[in-house]
Amino acid sequence: MFKNYLKVALRSLLKNKTFSIINIVGLSLGLTCSFLILLWVNDENNVDGFFPKPTARYTIIQRAWAGDKKGIGYYTPALLGEEMKRALPQVMNAVSYTKWGNVGTFRVGEKIIKETGEYAGEDFFKVFPFPLISGESNNALSAINDIVISKKMAQDFFGSPDIAIGKTIRFENKDDFRVSAVFDNLPVNSSIQFDYLINWHYLKRENDWVLDWNSVSPYTTVVLRDDTNPEQFRNQVRHFLDILNTQQGPNYKVELDIQRFDEMYLNGAFKDKEIGGGRIEYVRMFSIIAIFILVIACINFMNLTTARSQKRAKEIGVRKTVGALKSMLIWQFMGEAVLFVLLAVIASIGLALLFLPWFNGISGKEMHIPFSSGFFWLQIAIITFSTGLIAGSYPALFLSSFNPVKVLKGSIKFSPGVLLFRKGLVVFQFVLSCLLIISTLIISQQIKFIQAVNLGFDRENLVSIPMEGELTNRYTVFRQEVLGMPGIKAVTLISQAPSQTEKYMVNDLDWQGKSIQDKTAFALIYTGYDLCQTLHLQMKEGRDFSRNFAQDSSGYILNESALAKTGIKDPIGKTFTCLGKRGTIVGVVKDFHFNSLHEAIAPLIIAFDPTQGSNILIRTEAGRTTQAISSLERKCKQINPDFPFTYQFSDEAYRKLYRNEDITGKLSYLFAFLAISISCLGLLGLAIFTAEQRSKEIAVRKVLGASVVQLFVLLSRDFFKLVIISFLISVPFAWWMMSSWLQDFAYRTEISWWVFVAAGVAAIAITFLTVSLNVLKAALVSPTRSLKSQ
Repeated sequence: MFKNYLKVALRSLLKNKTFSIINIVGLSLGLTCSFLILLWVNDENNVDGFFPKPTARYTIIQRAWAGDKKGIGYYTPALLGEEMKRALPQVMNAVSYTKWGNVGTFRVGEKIIKETGEYAGEDFFKVFPFPLISGESNNALSAINDIVISKKMAQDFFGSPDIAIGKTIRFENKDDFRVSAVFDNLPVNSSIQFDYLINWHYLKRENDWVLDWNSVSPYTTVVLRDDTNPEQFRNQVRHFLDILNTQQGPNYKVELDIQRFDEMYLNGAFKDKEIGGGRIEYVRMFSIIAIFILVIACINFMNLTTARSQKRAKEIGVRKTVGALKSMLIWQFMGEAVLFVLLAVIASIGLALLFLPWFNGISGKEMHIPFSSGFFWLQIAIITFSTGLIAGSYPALFLSSFNPVKVLKGSIKFSPGVLLFRKGLVVFQFVLSCLLIISTLIISQQIKFIQAVNLGFDRENLVSIPMEGELTNRYTVFRQEVLGMPGIKAVTLISQAPSQTEKYMVNDLDWQGKSIQDKTAFALIYTGYDLCQTLHLQMKEGRDFSRNFAQDSSGYILNESALAKTGIKDPIGKTFTCLGKRGTIVGVVKDFHFNSLHEAIAPLIIAFDPTQGSNILIRTEAGRTTQAISSLERKCKQINPDFPFTYQFSDEAYRKLYRNEDITGKLSYLFAFLAISISCLGLLGLAIFTAEQRSKEIAVRKVLGASVVQLFVLLSRDFFKLVIISFLISVPFAWWMMSSWLQDFAYRTEISWWVFVAAGVAAIAITFLTVSLNVLKAALVSPTRSLKSQ
């Protein structure tokens, strides 16, 4: 029986080549899209999946209230990990560590290399069991001059990990560290990436703020003992800082919370000052899109199969007459649907292999198809049979319900309900397609808005160079010589680049009229002279720091948001104190975006202190940037030969802030194109079938004098009606969906009416191009030929 069903299915497939190709191509495109998204979703869910499970590993979250303002984040006091392990018996291991992405310069002999790494406490490898190739995890970071390096770094400097142990490596050309351990190169699916780890005590020795319980920046992660109840521990640590944080008071308080470490990557965002959202939203969005596109492909199959059901009516009638049960016919047609899907799966795996490198380039991942994974094949099997069942369910039930007497008499007709259902399927698939088109246009509009928004400073032709080595000691000489070079307009230094999202926040502030309970946190940036000239900032009041005023050595510039928070009237010359340093306000700068556009502009203090500069900012002349970079490289090698020359363009750094949105935009274009292409394949098939079914009617109308234009309108108007209805249904859903997405941006574009008009025009134009050729072909056929064949 199976052999017979297979033979019939293959005959049907070969007999109706056009419709078979349309079905297989549509299903293949939908499945290819689903497979690529499946690989991406699996990769996202597998981040940090290499750590042993289950482990009660929790990251600490800190909430702070200042009056009616509330803040939340993973930043905690640098001493928290050590104190929690000492004071809380439930904590088995605890570590504080940075996630700054420090770029350090290392030297061994004459070899100089820049690597990216972090600072971490001695429990790091107990909390995060990254495999060590050499050395012991228990004492890898026990001494202040210990450094742990990656296998790659060990090979670059020493040739092998074993030789590296115990060797000395110089950091930033001033401090020597002993290699105490070598870890294997981190997998790409690790949310923590580094090539070296420096002992936590070194950070404490070099930075006084680390010893202050009121300063926050590092992350803290703990491992709880097996018998610990997480909810009880959550309640216990909530007020852990009540005594340690000396700034707490009636209008300022700090509380701690916990989150499972394995949930951080996908759920690492905060909404309304609570944990919520993050990359999980993209996982859900693309998963829904994959389902949408697969459903569109299934609808195509349903429509084309039921539309051509009259072609197989006699076969069904004969089978029922000779004793075939309805259940047997259902399984036959379901089997045919699964066969189509199997053929489409084979084609889609080939397409996925072909497009995967391109998809990796867009998504920034290194995915591959895991042919050796049983779980992957199980997922493929589930998708295959689910798609086959969905695509074949209605056609199987519909075809198996034919009355054999009516079929054999040739009196079968589609009921209004069947025709309405088929039109409903077309409407539904075009609703999904229009949703994707509208969403893509709005995402593109927001990305363009981000790229074009006035940040309050000019990010074009702005270059950042790290302040390191002799540049720190000879900055004045470097600046004077660089300003005389062609292509360079202005030079300054700054503690944090404008595109750096993690800002140094302080609340140890004082000004005339400040309430003692006011603990509002302000962002703090240190700089030297010529900041406004270099960044092209606009002054609202006062001036930039000037060499002509000695008092500017203790001066401050506030942005508009900071001035509003303080409530100071006529601020120029007023006294202002930051971190115990008393000075005067010399200027007020107009607000500029030094944060991501996802966040509102924070109150900012710009303090004069060149010793705190970590980046040199250089303004180049438009069109002469390449020449300027070459000059800068020569000068840096002359003044700072022990450090490789590195630089970053401000506009490139800014674009990196919105990589997720850029990826979303590119993938949205792709998915919208696929959705509309699959939908149009269905329309094409229906147009071909309609022309076949109505060929006699068309011939009669032509004989009676109908023009080609009249026939075109007659045959195509139903398609256009369905597309217009689909568009009208999709508009409110698209508006609601994209309004919710835009809420994640503090600064966002408006949803313009033209987006919906453009989407509607696009849908109608695509429909016209899809059906017009076949409809015109049918309208131009000689009536004699059509009537003769009938």
